[in-house]
Amino acid sequence: MSTKTLVITSIANDKLGVLHTFAKECTQRNIKFIMIGDTKSPAEFHIEGCDFWSVDRQLTVDSKFAKLCPTKHYARKNIGYIIALQNGTTELVETDDDNLPRAEFWEPTSRNIHAVDVKETGWINVYKYFSNKFIWPRGLPLEELQKTTPALSSFEMKEIICPIQQGLADENPDVDAVYRLTYPLPLDFEKTGKPVALGKNAWSPFNSQNTYWYQEAFPLLYLPAYCSFRMTDIWRSYVAQRISWENDWSILYHDATVWQERNQHNLLKDFEDEIPGYLNNSKICQELSNLNIKGGKQNMLDDLLTCYDMLTSKGFVGKEEDALVRAWCDDISKIW
Repeated sequence: MSTKTLVITSIANDKLGVLHTFAKECTQRNIKFIMIGDTKSPAEFHIEGCDFWSVDRQLTVDSKFAKLCPTKHYARKNIGYIIALQNGTTELVETDDDNLPRAEFWEPTSRNIHAVDVKETGWINVYKYFSNKFIWPRGLPLEELQKTTPALSSFEMKEIICPIQQGLADENPDVDAVYRLTYPLPLDFEKTGKPVALGKNAWSPFNSQNTYWYQEAFPLLYLPAYCSFRMTDIWRSYVAQRISWENDWSILYHDATVWQERNQHNLLKDFEDEIPGYLNNSKICQELSNLNIKGGKQNMLDDLLTCYDMLTSKGFVGKEEDALVRAWCDDISKIW
């Protein structure tokens, strides 16, 4: 029997409307709702149907990672994943506290899904399959923006195994600071009804604001802590894609099922925080491509460590990441 969990990390108080929406909808659908707080979270927090975890409560989790994870970082969301897995979840959906769900967000999905099988290698701007505007996802290397994207009509629809599925976000899509500083928003994507699946040797970033995970991919949820906040989910996505290739999985991208009312950001600060990505996204993926990834469930945690050994040794993430990712793997080995 499948069990589903929604995981969010937030420092918002219990008056935020979207959190009440998530709690109500989860309760109606028998979905567990875990919210991970941080040091700036309110001392008192209660929403019926929301399982809130303060930093102090997080330290009670039977987890090496929870004891080591730095505060004031989005990577504390990993603790929510661990709690969900300890509670026996088989499907996990994640979003953020500034994303509002459409009705489609709650519709049942499947790991085996009928999608357009994009047989293309290299970098793919998946946003071009959902909009005729010039737009690209956060994490796509800037040097790839002018590359021609192959037409969907040149590929066939088929049933594909996709244990990681990325939904888009309308109104304020997930784009980088370069886009936000130079192009107008809001923007809504077209409703195509055609999910797009990228397979082996195809790269496209995905985020953590509207993403669905099935059990076999749970180890790949890991968000690195010793890198820029603006890159943690993007670099996670590259690692997940590389390991997915050796498991014969594709990454799915589908129509927007949320819209984002973006929390206040300093765009120049975002730009500064994204510079490691602008400079290194292509390099990281080239290095990942060169790794010997074994594939298979029995090797997945070792494959994850192989990827992070490269990221730390090449200086893409801090050397402190080594102890953290090994603590994650130790935790996951006991519950997955």
